Amino acid sequence: MSQLVTIFGGSGFVGRYIARRMAKEGWRVRVAVRNVNEAMFVRPYGAVGQVEPVFCNIRDDASVAAVTEGADAVVNCVGVLDEVGKNTFSAVQAEGAGRIARIAATHGVARMVHISAIGANADAPSEYSKTKAAGETAVLEYMPNAMILRPSIVFGAEDQFFNRFAGMSRLGPVLPVIGADTKFQPVYVDDVAAAAVKGVLGQAEGGVYELGGPDVHSFRELMQLMLGVIHRRRLIVNTPFWMARLMAFGFGLVRTLSLGLIKGPVTKDQVINLAVDNVVADDAKGFAALGLQPTAMEAVLPDYLWRFRPSGQYDAIKESAKNLKA
Repeated sequence: MSQLVTIFGGSGFVGRYIARRMAKEGWRVRVAVRNVNEAMFVRPYGAVGQVEPVFCNIRDDASVAAVTEGADAVVNCVGVLDEVGKNTFSAVQAEGAGRIARIAATHGVARMVHISAIGANADAPSEYSKTKAAGETAVLEYMPNAMILRPSIVFGAEDQFFNRFAGMSRLGPVLPVIGADTKFQPVYVDDVAAAAVKGVLGQAEGGVYELGGPDVHSFRELMQLMLGVIHRRRLIVNTPFWMARLMAFGFGLVRTLSLGLIKGPVTKDQVINLAVDNVVADDAKGFAALGLQPTAMEAVLPDYLWRFRPSGQYDAIKESAKNLKA
């Protein structure tokens, strides 16, 4: 186990899958995180001492340099969906990504994989997408051969998409959504990890890859699919964008007045993003260029959404019991 990879955000949703796969490849894995105590679960991914969580603040040069020292490759999985304190979109997704690439280049790191997002565009209306694009530019400035992965919505056991709305479905007969007609191409988290590993191992050339699953669905269709998996019937109600913007403004005001203690379910920037389709471009390189086959949602969702069924793990038993004769 002579080769070492540093995974920034390696205990996060995508990062943990990359860490597990790299450990299976026989690499030493340094998981750089803000809270080491909350990342101890990554240690069993490999042999004793093979996977080690270490502290890192990507806003600090010295901190990034300390965890980059001796690494043969680096993977940046750090990103934010909402700004909290000093962890702004710009500080994390633009400046942080550039700092990692610059220090990696200084330390002679051979390869870098950067997790971005579909929709990254310097001219995008949302700060999230603008800073994702700025991060890509900064990475390529210092590591021109870096692999940049742009996934659509990522799903998996720990996701904050299907889990969130499945949880909401238990609260009442109505399931509100914003942008019901917006298109998405959900991609399985372990498929994203497999693509990242290709880059770390040097089995794929650098450049931008857009990653989406085998199917494109509207937000409404995704909710219908999720409801079918959890065996619940709910009325899916589309919230108009003008109303969503007003809601986001109100939630933002409450958050400001409460000094960040009270957070709303949606932000202004998220509403802007929900108005834009999130699918792989026709001319983009993707899984096919990596020799990978993406996994269908139907093959994975039942494995972790069963707990949201009316009777949880006993739902199938109760359904079967209806067929028994008295």
